Amino acid sequence: MNSLLFSKFRISLNFKLFFIFIITFLGVNNVVEAQNKDFIVVLDAGHGGKDPGKVGYKNYKEKDIALKIVLEVGKLLSNEKNIKVVYTRKTDVFIGLKQRGKIANKADANLFVSIHCNAHHTQASGAETWALGTHANKQNFEVAKAENSVILLEDNYKVNYKGFDPNSPESIIGLTLMQEEYLDQSILLASMLQDGFSSDLKRKDRGVKQAGFVVLHQTYMPSVLIETGFITNKAEGTFLGSSAGQKKFSKSIYDGIMRYYNQLTLNTVNGDNLQLNTSEEKIVETPSNTINSNVVFKVQVASGTRKLEPKSYNFKGIKGIERVKVGNSYKYYLGNTSDFNEIKQAQKLAKSKGYSSAFIVAFKDGKKVSVDEVLKKS
Repeated sequence: MNSLLFSKFRISLNFKLFFIFIITFLGVNNVVEAQNKDFIVVLDAGHGGKDPGKVGYKNYKEKDIALKIVLEVGKLLSNEKNIKVVYTRKTDVFIGLKQRGKIANKADANLFVSIHCNAHHTQASGAETWALGTHANKQNFEVAKAENSVILLEDNYKVNYKGFDPNSPESIIGLTLMQEEYLDQSILLASMLQDGFSSDLKRKDRGVKQAGFVVLHQTYMPSVLIETGFITNKAEGTFLGSSAGQKKFSKSIYDGIMRYYNQLTLNTVNGDNLQLNTSEEKIVETPSNTINSNVVFKVQVASGTRKLEPKSYNFKGIKGIERVKVGNSYKYYLGNTSDFNEIKQAQKLAKSKGYSSAFIVAFKDGKKVSVDEVLKKS
């Protein structure tokens, strides 16, 4: 990378970091106020119109399968109380990647779920779910490049994407900055979806992965991209092309979204009877509700690639923050207890300080486990 390119890249990163600060600073109160509103899910059917996406066995088109699955998922979700569904498209029309993100952001959505189909020159098969991330390897980059290439069909794409080149690995670098705050929630949702595909649908499990998808980069909420399966595979293409297969996949996606929604509901602290001693930042004690001495609950207040000192001045006056390195990023936790009541008080404290997306996590014998499953077993 020459010096001129590096300088431009550094300016771009600085601008994005500044933009993240502005969005975070101005958006905290809006997020807090929106907690009692409908839970908004944006469903995005990949491709459409002049862009057929991938074409597979028996001429199955990705755009058609994705749309049918999206409409069925939306139908199921619309029957749920407090859940509102927004579509990026409900017909066979072409929608640019940037416009899809704008639809989600304008709706002030809580989730963005983009649905696609895979293809390969072999009889490869299986489902996989993606969150945003810089390409970890050449294979991941190739998947993202294939989905990102749709921008070349858009009018004025050079202006809309400001020189972004879907064929260039360098263009992927920095995409995660705008989504970093939501990465953990995106991966949590992706994991829940992927578990359903493998256990309920008996699909080959290709795992939860990360790559630089432009459509995910445009959104400011937890976002995932689902590759339902390979329409170039005879058996899988036939399954996805059938009405029965589409309904089964839709039901599995619906179940995964509902598991995620219920997890958030479980992690939401209600009631106004909590009193905080803000001068000393102490958590009010409540009657003991120890779940299991081998299980420890913590509140994740933040995560990202920046290494911050776990001091109160870095976390709006909150004391007792723990920093844990996971891969190339850091997670920041508050609390360490087997008492679920106590950790809910800690979450309430974090939210009162502006960390509106703070959520409870659980660890058993040092390994992260599902909070929902822990409480069910207890």
